[in-house]
Amino acid sequence: MQRSEPNLAHWEQAWQKALSLWSKYTKLRPPVLCETQIEAAKEGLTGSFAMIRLSDQTVVIDLVAITQFKLQDYAVEILAHEIGHHILSPASVSDHARMIARIYANLPTLEEHAGMVANLYTDLLINNHLKRQCDLKMDDIYRRINASTFQNSSSAQNTENVQNHPSSRIWQLYMRIYEHLWQLKRGSLGAAFYENSVESTNNEREDILEGDAWLGARIIKVYASDALKGASRFASLLLPYLAEEREMSEQIAKLMDTRHAATGQFPSGLINSDSEENDTVHPSNDPSLVGEQLSNTSGQKNQGEPLSVSPENTSSAGQYRDPFHYGQILKSAGLTLSDHDIAIRYYRERAMPLLVSFPSKSQPVKAELIPEGTTLWEPGEPMEDIDWFGTLSSSSTVIPGVTTVKREWGYAEENEPDIEPCDLDLYVDCSGSMPNPQQEISYTALAGTILCLSALRAGASVQVTLWSGTNQFKTTEGFVKNEHQILNVLTDYFGGGTAFPIHILRKTHIEQQRLRDTHIVILSDDGVTTMFDQDENDVSGWNIAEQALQNANGGGTMVLNLNWDYPAVTPDNWMKKDHDLLVRAEQDQQWSVYPVSSWEAMVQFAKHFSQRHYEVSNS
Repeated sequence: MQRSEPNLAHWEQAWQKALSLWSKYTKLRPPVLCETQIEAAKEGLTGSFAMIRLSDQTVVIDLVAITQFKLQDYAVEILAHEIGHHILSPASVSDHARMIARIYANLPTLEEHAGMVANLYTDLLINNHLKRQCDLKMDDIYRRINASTFQNSSSAQNTENVQNHPSSRIWQLYMRIYEHLWQLKRGSLGAAFYENSVESTNNEREDILEGDAWLGARIIKVYASDALKGASRFASLLLPYLAEEREMSEQIAKLMDTRHAATGQFPSGLINSDSEENDTVHPSNDPSLVGEQLSNTSGQKNQGEPLSVSPENTSSAGQYRDPFHYGQILKSAGLTLSDHDIAIRYYRERAMPLLVSFPSKSQPVKAELIPEGTTLWEPGEPMEDIDWFGTLSSSSTVIPGVTTVKREWGYAEENEPDIEPCDLDLYVDCSGSMPNPQQEISYTALAGTILCLSALRAGASVQVTLWSGTNQFKTTEGFVKNEHQILNVLTDYFGGGTAFPIHILRKTHIEQQRLRDTHIVILSDDGVTTMFDQDENDVSGWNIAEQALQNANGGGTMVLNLNWDYPAVTPDNWMKKDHDLLVRAEQDQQWSVYPVSSWEAMVQFAKHFSQRHYEVSNS
């Protein structure tokens, strides 16, 4: 087990000095100083020598890696840099995620690099502040990192010619931005560059890199107080370099100190993509960076015109991003969640603004207690039950069990009824005609989420059954009030055939007798008519549906995306059978069939469900 050389006391003292450069009044805990790489790995620190966790405001330092990179003398610089992530950028998990989202929109086809780009950008902001405002030796740290990387590379390749082994183009650009910011000579930070004596094509590449480095430095200076806009410009600047060089270089990997910054927390406000989509301007077209004249004559796109983005990388939901891209942003921010867990959070956040009270029935309630005379109090009963006024009014001598009395109470019937919500029994079609809610927006899952969360908000219990083909179903453990369990079912996926789970309907409302009124809701298309087929016991599904609806005693609604104008038009093709079944279900069994012309319309149904189906009948 390899141990470090740096003195712990030295780093603890450096922490106080580093704090004083920013503010002594922070939420940061004392740093975790790991003396072995095993300790660092347990804290989640791998590949780099330092990191910050925004979830618990903790800085972690790998002292072994510090020794390897020969950075023992830069404790204040390193600690001040990590504190800067808490104070300056990204500051919080929410800000970190919003920055990643802005960068994500500016990296079409290369969105997986959003976390790395955000890390590089925030490092530039912090290091420039510490160098310029605090006079720390941030440039020396990069010289040590470059020297260490080159030394290892030279040993591995048995060469001493730095020009034959230039570092990555992204790293060259990154170092050159710092040199512009700090007015240093080209190459003074130790990055290996191509020399001008190489063939002319390389000269052109170096001219482009030099111009981009100047733009990068301008971004840091101009947008120091508007980090989100600066992040979008920085991402656009790095895009062609990322396309050329998709693997992270060794030098960059060492600096990834916000890789897991958001671990342990969950940012909100990321499902809307409007702000990112309207901020996709290349820095060479930004008048704030290059001036009006240059931005209009740069030979590129006019200022304000967004970067081209391939259709597959745009959100299919207009102002909302889809669950896949939402999940990619969260993963880039450092969250380690499954696609299913991400989908649960996506649909919950998307549904919250649309929640309505769930349909309810009026029930009389026993309200205020009123006295209804007295009865004998006997020894052994609670002393506090004795009505002393009644006891003494009948006799001045108190004899327990003879003269002692207690008050009897009754209830006054109120004119105002209490509101008792109907429970919800929800059946959501998840056959092959439905999108996977973990990858694309599923309006059946969203409508189901709105219905279920509304029911929970009103105090009702919910049972959800997701169904597809025969024996393809998933259901909650009966009627529950556990939000996570409900959404876990709603956001799962089968994508198979179509066979309504008649046995669940039978078990819920026929084999078991429920004491609470329940409303049955089905979200589907014409496949809902499989509910009227024979069940596994060869019993008519028609009869089961009729009996279940009667026993539920709260009504039943089918919300169906149909390919014909139901009920106005009777199709003369294979859909006629389904049409006739639905008409019979409405007329003979009193199902309410709510046809919609698109999956999106189910969301509006869910929003107005209580008003359209309960208020009139309860009046």
